[in-house]
Amino acid sequence: APQLSSEERLSPHMPESLRCDACRAIAFQIEEQLHRAEGKVGKKALSESDYTEVLERSCSQGWESYGVQELDGEKRLAGPGLPRQEPMTVMVTGGPWPSRLAKMCHGYVGERGEAQIYGAHRQGAAALRELLCHGEKGACA
Repeated sequence: APQLSSEERLSPHMPESLRCDACRAIAFQIEEQLHRAEGKVGKKALSESDYTEVLERSCSQGWESYGVQELDGEKRLAGPGLPRQEPMTVMVTGGPWPSRLAKMCHGYVGERGEAQIYGAHRQGAAALRELLCHGEKGACA
């Protein structure tokens, strides 16, 4: 199992070294939830109230399927939408990770706004990742 520092174990915030992975996980989950909702209305654009509700639900979901693995001495977030990590390593899930992901997700929605996030989603998954993770203040910049 990865050896976690006291910051990684105890801080309410996502450690700096894992923020890019966390951002990608959040973008993936938002994308999945919005696709699902659009599928229910026949691929049409969602109304503002609908996409606002989907984004709220995306951030408030249980993030229990995410955790931390150590690969070649480097800690990485692992879970749906993130690059496959080494299957033989131990992944530490639960603990502080779900609340950190939820907090980051709500932060992105608050900073960028639902309309901007939905607009990026309509342009494709790459545009949403670019908006959330790669801009000037992005976690992957």
